[in-house]
Amino acid sequence: MSEVLLTVGTRKGLFIGRRRGGAWSFDGPHFAAQAVYSVGIDTRTPTPRLLVGGDSAHWGPSVFHSDDLGASWVEPSRPAVKFPEDTGASLERVWQLHPAGPAEPDTVYAGTEPAALFRSADRGESFELVRPLWEHPTRSQWMPGGGGEAVHTVVTDPRDPAAVTVAVSAAGVFRTRDGGASWAPSNEGVSAVFMPDPHPEFGQCVHKIAQDAGDLDRLYLQNHWGVFRSDDAGRSWTDIGAGLPSDFGFAVAAHPHRPDTAYVFPITADIDRVPAGRRCRVYRTNDAGESWEELSTGLPKGDHYGTVLRDALCTDDGDPAGVYFGNRNGEVYASADDGDSWGLLLSHLPDVLCVRAAVLRG
Repeated sequence: MSEVLLTVGTRKGLFIGRRRGGAWSFDGPHFAAQAVYSVGIDTRTPTPRLLVGGDSAHWGPSVFHSDDLGASWVEPSRPAVKFPEDTGASLERVWQLHPAGPAEPDTVYAGTEPAALFRSADRGESFELVRPLWEHPTRSQWMPGGGGEAVHTVVTDPRDPAAVTVAVSAAGVFRTRDGGASWAPSNEGVSAVFMPDPHPEFGQCVHKIAQDAGDLDRLYLQNHWGVFRSDDAGRSWTDIGAGLPSDFGFAVAAHPHRPDTAYVFPITADIDRVPAGRRCRVYRTNDAGESWEELSTGLPKGDHYGTVLRDALCTDDGDPAGVYFGNRNGEVYASADDGDSWGLLLSHLPDVLCVRAAVLRG
């Protein structure tokens, strides 16, 4: 029987849930008192590996890994992610840990603050700075977003290991098609309403990107105001926010199997960061953003103030798909039917920073 693994990174540690059959069991916190901003679940090899970006107020940031689903953890003797001395930079935190496609079973990407991309060739035990992005000629003009200047999203193309897309707060989308040797901003159509020129080449405050299950050239983007879709692997973008109660938000996730299907969690505004209409509800599109439907069965009905952050909404790869989100109220909700209905899994946690899930088939 398959098992569902759910990881919940919070401001004060990591919680791990497992479901075999109908009931969930949780343990934690792992990394007590550390903020866990990033989790990667690597299922490309027979033994799954968990990767965690922890941030200790005393010891600083680090990357840990576990090959026994969290029963034990390994921290490398030397920092896994470290800026070379000539950069003059030091690691603030790891915002993203992304296992690459099946063609590169040992490759893992890390997105960091300061805004940089690191690549590992040993499943996340050590990383090397991707210098062409760090040394991009536009970098001196990048500005930090409200949460800092960070590479917070990495999207790889399973068809082509040399194709990687990243999102930078607040510099926008950048793409490489030569394995990281060169990078180009790819923000055509994405707005930056807070800038004098609302459609600059770069400088957008992109919050998250997700890749469609059916068409790998189709991407969904949640912006700082605006929800967008690309049908050409990020070269250009089209606004698909019509029909949402607000097009401001942080998170977007794609269905793992169903084409043209994605999920967002609308937030009222950048100056009022609570759920749109003070209602706890997810919105789903089944037609690539032509229309949106509210998903609220089983979610709280009254006023609600739990903001969902950029990495706190995800899907697993089950069929039907599990959909999960956590919020800054310390609540975690789950759906086992593609988002049609929901139940509360956890409450009274610290701020939920990231949620990741996977189906483990033994």
